[in-house]
Amino acid sequence: MSEAEGPLVVGVDSSTQSTKALVVDAATGRVVATGQAPHTVSSGAGRESDPRQWWDALCEALRQCGEAAHEAAAVSVGGQQHGLVTLDERGEPVRPALLWNDVRSAPQARRLTEELGGAKFWAERTGSVPAASFTITKWAWLAEHEPEAARATKAVRLPHDYLTGRLTGQGTTDRGDASGTGWWASGTEAYDEEILAHVGLDPVLLPRVVRPGEVAGTVRDSHDLPFSKGTLVAPGTGDNAAAALGLGLRPGMPVMSLGTSGTVYAVSQRRPADPSGTVAGFADARGDWLPLACTLNCTLAVDRVATLLGLDRETVEPGAAVTLLPFLDGERTPNLPNASGLLHGLRHDTTAGQLLQAAYDGAVHSLLGALDLVLDQDADPSAPLLLIGGGARGAAWQQTVLRLSGRPVQVPEAKELVALGAAAQAAGVLTGEDPAAVARRWNTAAGPVLDAVERDEETLARIAGVLSDAAPLLERPTDTH
Repeated sequence: MSEAEGPLVVGVDSSTQSTKALVVDAATGRVVATGQAPHTVSSGAGRESDPRQWWDALCEALRQCGEAAHEAAAVSVGGQQHGLVTLDERGEPVRPALLWNDVRSAPQARRLTEELGGAKFWAERTGSVPAASFTITKWAWLAEHEPEAARATKAVRLPHDYLTGRLTGQGTTDRGDASGTGWWASGTEAYDEEILAHVGLDPVLLPRVVRPGEVAGTVRDSHDLPFSKGTLVAPGTGDNAAAALGLGLRPGMPVMSLGTSGTVYAVSQRRPADPSGTVAGFADARGDWLPLACTLNCTLAVDRVATLLGLDRETVEPGAAVTLLPFLDGERTPNLPNASGLLHGLRHDTTAGQLLQAAYDGAVHSLLGALDLVLDQDADPSAPLLLIGGGARGAAWQQTVLRLSGRPVQVPEAKELVALGAAAQAAGVLTGEDPAAVARRWNTAAGPVLDAVERDEETLARIAGVLSDAAPLLERPTDTH
């Protein structure tokens, strides 16, 4: 395309609900074409998707990009993490993929932790303690509940691996996504044969882990692809590692992502190992690490409180000593899977707007507590907190994060950070650059910086006190029927 200053690259974000594709000018970071197509997720006890839907959505998103996709010199896929894709000898799905938010494998997660040395063993060996989201627990569930499907499986892939493999015809993954499986040892950066043997998974079924900066392959010769044959395919990675690339993160730069669930993470040069299970010791896509913590209740929970109160989500009022812990779906951080929402300190003069502000405070308190565990001890406490995700542009979210963090807050204007990070990785395999440096050159993190305000220690202490005092109540299973 004549108006592009450099070669064109494609970045893909294959998320739980849809696949997005961006065609980006590698020289400037300018987005020259976009496309998006949906896929479906099952409801009920499990969360499953047919991987072939992801492929169809990718092809449709690329078709929407038009001729620009055909001119691309490289492509990279960022994908939802942890999902278990099982393929037969023809490369076709044995069954629908078990997604990250399918929690049926919670019993297997507990059993695996107990059977192999406890939480400390897992944290030191893999960087993380098994949770129901992790791929290894899903394989253990499959082997127990659908042994015929497990026996029919001739290749095990993650979602981004599946799409990359359809492009290249080869089985590859990267360290960022592999670190979320539970069978990749973070100390040796190799598959852990003891753990694989314990769950009855032959390492021959797993993809090759491509090194950062290495080309995973080239687009194969196939009529159904909107790419030219020979287009370079980068390693790809999981969505959180791709977003970190998309922001051009340097070590110690804190990120808070406000979505249905909330996440906090930062790049670190130290390998994380948290036996409490709060921090997942993920690898990033470059060669460093990406310690990450996740809460289950964020924008969706606060919006639900607003709806119950009959308020717009921005109609908050300050001033009440009321505490609302919005743990509507149980909670992961802190680890209270049986919890429900809890309200304390209600008075005659408490207003609906004050209750809504208390819901924001409760959600942000959990994220900030996790952030303290994610950041290295020598991280700069005055560094701006990068606020991303669907809630990041909400004034009530911004002001709550400012008040409770005591940090300046920067809100990047770039929206599709996973796809931009994948595009930066694709550009890196073309030029030999560090993809995070590519993103910094593209200035993807640019956006308004909100000045720090004095940290609201009183509110933080009050919420911490209620959380501590109510622990026995929050840990008690609630009858949901």
